[in-house]
Amino acid sequence: MKTASALIVVAAIAVSSALFLGWSKNSVVAAPSVEFRESSDNDSSMEHRIVAKEREGLDALKTGNLDQFGNLTADDAVFVDAMGPASKSQVVKNVAGFTLTDYTMDDIRYVPLSGKSGLITYKISEKGVSHGRQFEAHAYISSIWTKRGKGWVCLFSQETVSKQP
Repeated sequence: MKTASALIVVAAIAVSSALFLGWSKNSVVAAPSVEFRESSDNDSSMEHRIVAKEREGLDALKTGNLDQFGNLTADDAVFVDAMGPASKSQVVKNVAGFTLTDYTMDDIRYVPLSGKSGLITYKISEKGVSHGRQFEAHAYISSIWTKRGKGWVCLFSQETVSKQP
């Protein structure tokens, strides 16, 4: 039952992200349709690259390198948490008073979306300082990454606070 629920959540995120990215053929925005395909060695290398980029973003929050964090985020990115959706500029402004001191990523899962993009989900356990206060948190993260030009950027990320430690 948990597996079915997880698959439904991942499918819902992928569908809502596809709609957000304009992948519908009836959409005013012209964009390529999503192609789902069987896993391949190329998917494995893309998964490793996307997970590495996600870690790079988290490490930038650890070192306080907001320029690096911003460079890993698409200008048209959308981040969603309990406060609702936020733009790249809102997120970069909010993380200015935020530093991670430690984090772990567990139960990482990957879904290829196209030859240039993929979705990862994982559970994060993190410690840090937010606007002068120490915190410890656990959350589920979903992020969509895509290759644009010569680099990889995060297009979408959603954080859901975990009710379990």
